[in-house]
Amino acid sequence: MSNPEPCGFDELFYGSVTVGDRGQIVVPAEARSQLGIEPGDKLLVMRDPKINGLMVCKLEAFIGMIEELRAKLGQLETEGQSK
Repeated sequence: MSNPEPCGFDELFYGSVTVGDRGQIVVPAEARSQLGIEPGDKLLVMRDPKINGLMVCKLEAFIGMIEELRAKLGQLETEGQSK
């Protein structure tokens, strides 16, 4: 998984959405395009633990982040055992 390029707030903000009667929202077209979100993709929706909000990301991206974290933890554990 590649590291995203640093960007300013304007580049992070895609606008606002309205929750429909059935609880549905539409991911803005610009966000879908830039993030490669295609019909049928699985998105993970999580509550932000510090603010009253939601975080949405592609399931594959989240799995990739977890795999990188596991590898880094394994590396740190190995380094700690060799000292």
